[in-house]
Amino acid sequence: MAFRVAGLFLKRELVAPAAQQLRLLGTSGAARSQFLANSPNTALDKSILQRYRNLETPANRVQATYLWIDGTGENIRLKDRVLDKVPSSVEDLPDWQYDGSSTYQAHGENSDTTLKPRALYRDPFKPGKNDVIVLCDTYNADGNPTASNKRASFQAAVDKIGSQEPWFGIEQEYTLLDVDGRPFGWPENGFPAPQGPYYCGVGADRVYARDLVEAHAVACLYAGIDFAGTNAEVMPAQWEYQVGPSNGMKASDDLWVSRYILQRIAEEYGVVVTFDPKPMEGQWNGAGAHTNFSTKAMRAEGGIKAIEEAIEKLSKQHERHIKAYDPKEGKDNERRLVGRLETSSIDKFSWGVANRAVSVRVPRGVATAGKGYFEDRRPSSNCDPYAVCGALVRTCLLNE
Repeated sequence: MAFRVAGLFLKRELVAPAAQQLRLLGTSGAARSQFLANSPNTALDKSILQRYRNLETPANRVQATYLWIDGTGENIRLKDRVLDKVPSSVEDLPDWQYDGSSTYQAHGENSDTTLKPRALYRDPFKPGKNDVIVLCDTYNADGNPTASNKRASFQAAVDKIGSQEPWFGIEQEYTLLDVDGRPFGWPENGFPAPQGPYYCGVGADRVYARDLVEAHAVACLYAGIDFAGTNAEVMPAQWEYQVGPSNGMKASDDLWVSRYILQRIAEEYGVVVTFDPKPMEGQWNGAGAHTNFSTKAMRAEGGIKAIEEAIEKLSKQHERHIKAYDPKEGKDNERRLVGRLETSSIDKFSWGVANRAVSVRVPRGVATAGKGYFEDRRPSSNCDPYAVCGALVRTCLLNE
């Protein structure tokens, strides 16, 4: 969906009849009570933890949650440690080791894998006012980045770009599920009414779990993420939020931490978050991570020329970008980029103005203003943003 962020440039919605909207959603009270019935977290009394959060802890002791990306390239792991001073930057934080053989990143006979702190955030879950989230990248015993550490390569590219000032804004789509894998709020033995009334919708028969979504927004803002907004998406139980626009590395760091925060909040509700790009087969929209990109030249007067030049470069590197845009080198996106349901074909590069069925979209406001940014619509919702943004930099700015 179009990126809604201050500072960036500016279907007929088919509303089903009320009876159709409620088709198969009008389940009995007994059936509705089965939502999340098998979710263990919903059985826990959340108020008990508050008793311990209210305890006073030493002012000079800080809980630090170290986050990293495991060997799948799409899942987050974490562990906590207690520090004896308040960190003011990542330079104040120690490296740490973990068992890489249990995260698909090492063999058991040489499994110590190193975490190097890279970004620091306020922690919305821990009770201490100085408690922090520490985003890390990962290194093998020989000191080289692990295979799933795409951040190191992106950093190397960023270090070469000079004064071009790339900005990234990422639209993260996701789907909420019950623990049995069924989209949250969907009838157990049927389907909701067809797509049309759900996008940016309002009402209990159109929108599910808004309180979870709004909790996520507040927690991200508290943490220090450049959080830009959120909306219900085209498929019921599907949502989107946006981060950025941010310079260089920050949008990618922010996206990973915002994913973690979303999953932690969903834990408390007993709901599952999936970033699968096509969680439901059939005439249901998939999920992407549309990436908005601009440079100093693109944002300047007459920047449309720089935008068109960048798009021309992208047209010649389509296969390379498809491989970078999901963690399975295009296999996940094969299910999503099918040339319909607001997607382009995975096999062919295309672009256009205000067209959501292309690889790269130039927003109408950008075309009118003659400057701004473009939206690469190909990245999957489970992409590694370091790989996506790194590919854009290397193709559009470094001419690799």
